[in-house]
Amino acid sequence: MTSDAPDGAPKNDAPKNDAEAFSVDLSNCDREPIHLLGRIQPFGYLFAVSMDWLVQHVSANIGEIAGRSADDCLGLPLTELLPPSSVHDIRDRLQGLSPGEGSERIFGIDLFNDGRRFDLAIHIVRHSIVVEAEPCTMSAASSGTLVKTMIGRIERCISLEALTTEAVRQLRAVTGFDRVMLYRFAPDGSGAVVAEAARRGIEPFLGLNYPASDIPTQARRLYVKNRTRIIADVGGETVPVVPGIDPDGTVLDLSLSVTRAVSPIHIEYLTNMGVGASFSISIVIGGELWGLFALHHYAPRRLSMELRSVLELFGQIVALVIEGRLAKEMRQTEEAARDLHDRVVGRLVSTSPSPDQLINFASDFREMIPSDGFAVWSEGRVRTVGTCPFPDDMPGLARFLNRAAASRVYVTDELSAVYPKAAEFVDRAAGLIAVPISRTPRDYLIFFRREIARTVTWAGDPSHKETTFGPNGPRLSPRKSFEAWQETVRGKSAAWSVSEQKSAEALRVAIMEVLLRFNEENERLREVASQRQELLIAELNHRVRNILAVIRAVVLQSRGSATSVNDFAQIIGGRIQALARAHDQITDASFAAQSLEGLVRTEAEAYVGEKAGRVELSGPPVLVNAEAFSTLALVMHEMVTNSAKYGALSDSTGVVHVDWAIDERSCCVIDWRESGGPPVQAPTRRGFGSTIIERSIPHELGGEASLNWRLKGLEARFVLPGKVISMGTSNAAPAPAPLPATPAPEGLAGMTALLVEDNMIMALDAEQLLLERGLGNVFTAMSLADAMRIVAEETIDVAMLDVNLGGETSFALIDPLNAKGVPYVFVTGYGETLDLPAEARPGTLSVKKPYSAEDVIEALSKVAGRRG
Repeated sequence: MTSDAPDGAPKNDAPKNDAEAFSVDLSNCDREPIHLLGRIQPFGYLFAVSMDWLVQHVSANIGEIAGRSADDCLGLPLTELLPPSSVHDIRDRLQGLSPGEGSERIFGIDLFNDGRRFDLAIHIVRHSIVVEAEPCTMSAASSGTLVKTMIGRIERCISLEALTTEAVRQLRAVTGFDRVMLYRFAPDGSGAVVAEAARRGIEPFLGLNYPASDIPTQARRLYVKNRTRIIADVGGETVPVVPGIDPDGTVLDLSLSVTRAVSPIHIEYLTNMGVGASFSISIVIGGELWGLFALHHYAPRRLSMELRSVLELFGQIVALVIEGRLAKEMRQTEEAARDLHDRVVGRLVSTSPSPDQLINFASDFREMIPSDGFAVWSEGRVRTVGTCPFPDDMPGLARFLNRAAASRVYVTDELSAVYPKAAEFVDRAAGLIAVPISRTPRDYLIFFRREIARTVTWAGDPSHKETTFGPNGPRLSPRKSFEAWQETVRGKSAAWSVSEQKSAEALRVAIMEVLLRFNEENERLREVASQRQELLIAELNHRVRNILAVIRAVVLQSRGSATSVNDFAQIIGGRIQALARAHDQITDASFAAQSLEGLVRTEAEAYVGEKAGRVELSGPPVLVNAEAFSTLALVMHEMVTNSAKYGALSDSTGVVHVDWAIDERSCCVIDWRESGGPPVQAPTRRGFGSTIIERSIPHELGGEASLNWRLKGLEARFVLPGKVISMGTSNAAPAPAPLPATPAPEGLAGMTALLVEDNMIMALDAEQLLLERGLGNVFTAMSLADAMRIVAEETIDVAMLDVNLGGETSFALIDPLNAKGVPYVFVTGYGETLDLPAEARPGTLSVKKPYSAEDVIEALSKVAGRRG
């Protein structure tokens, strides 16, 4: 690796942190610390001034260009060292700078007002302003034109590989360096040369790998902070910055310096490679050092500050382009993974498998996360597909995985490094992703990948380092050999990508949700099964006793009707057959929709015989679906038997009216009304039959059931939801005739109004207002439920609806009012405009609060005139 690390190895003058650039241990360096401290390259000049413009530090050669010795410059005001015009320009560039946040550049300035042009780099460190000067080298081309041309070529590249290749080619063409490389870092800190442009006749480095130790952590931090580094002459002498410390004992931080020399160990590293000059450009993505453009020349070569600034900008733009390409690739990969994930999860949700059944989805899971093998570890047992560890290896592996967090996916591409026993089956599983799907006991979905033996080509043996001795003791020296050195890496699988790891985490969440639903559904089914079993046992006991009682009653009641033994037997047989037909309807195995009228009539005939004619049926041809038929038959059976025992059918005069109709919700509303029989009272004991009547339809079908024990006879209402009924093709009984349309009224006199208002005071006031203006009756509702009941039960001519009813609105009344042809006016406190639902009548009016009597009466009169 042609590292341009500014401080490329431990025990050198690299900063340990950004705030302490050079206050490091220099005991192992082979030069005097004062000469290492803030060394400046031969072509550069530096002076640091305090905020009150007193010079605190100067480089040893600043006197050369200023016409003074370095010692003479110390303590001088800046205005004695530089002319006012230069001080003015420096002050201008300081306006947008903050300490530690980059630097400003001035190109071609007449620094000493003597005709000599310099390029300046200015930055702020703590309480000091650091100014660096280089002799100006005028560029032949415009900086903007140069960057535009270079970026234009980069943007035309389709692939990332083509982009990096073109980038190094452009840099070599612009700089003239012998070799330009793009070095990309791996997650472990090592890296490889992924693109190279070099002159003919030199050994290529493309594809070579370099260990992380070639660029230590502290050097990487400097690469992020200071994006370029120039070494114009590897063998050139450097000069110190004097004095070594400020008057307060602080060492000058030169982390952002552009002319500062680098560690002698890094100079030795480059010397071992035969490099004469070096230049580097950082590629920073997401605040991390993604890669590095490393430029080498085999003789001294200096680039002007202006060109280096242009190339720094080029590096930043390339970093943005690379980041965009990587983000696009990641987005495309994640979108494809998400689509696949959605399909797989959709199948999981539709089937709600148990943990053991997840093995049936192995092909889907392995499509999401490519692997050589897949296993489901559940309740101490393993099921596998593909190449996996042997079953005997799984309990130990599961115990190892149990040490990881229960709510996180565990990922490794070198299992034997963390679980030594895995070396025994490394040929079958070298890497894995373990997806936990439960907490106690811990179950897993495990994806395995086999070992891939790889040959890695290093630039020299990365482990070969020598110990040398300097004036302060022994230290490690950088490698001297950079010839290709190959190493075979074993025990590792193909790495798991970020996208695959995200897919595993998404799969973990989805599986947990599916299994939770599975457990909840199992619990619900067990509860339902238990309830059904109890209901069946109770019903069986009830039915057996009831059948025996009915048969006894049939026998006793048939005695007076028979004239002979044969006649008696025929009557009894016919009635028992009718009873059997009713039970056949309950247990019909054909599961076909059957007539509601036929159900009620059959039950009546089976239990009351000749009295069945006193059961009057009326309604459209409704069919009851098979899954609901037995429930409804059971309810009708109880209603008929109760009527025969205690109600209208228990004597010779009573009548039962059973009417049904389809309401606006597409539900079938069944009204049971008994009259003409003995007086009826609510039962004092709640029996099983009453429970069946009141709870079966709401519980089993999601409908409604209500009983009203009136003295004149029992009244009941049952509501069957639309999902359990359908319409037949013939009318067993005539449908009720539609109500005639009400003619439009001349005014409001005598009308009945519905007033919906949740504020009691306002409701009383509005009610009085309407009655005083001539309305005949006003029904007042303070909640949506009350209003719904009034609309359903009463005849309404016009409605006045407050929009906001606390936690609900009156918009739900629109459909029932429309269905009955009742006009309405909204009252609102929301402002001038009211956004009405789409189902509201065209021309619906609203009255804004606070309202006057005239406003309300005028609005009600207008809508009442459009009634119908």
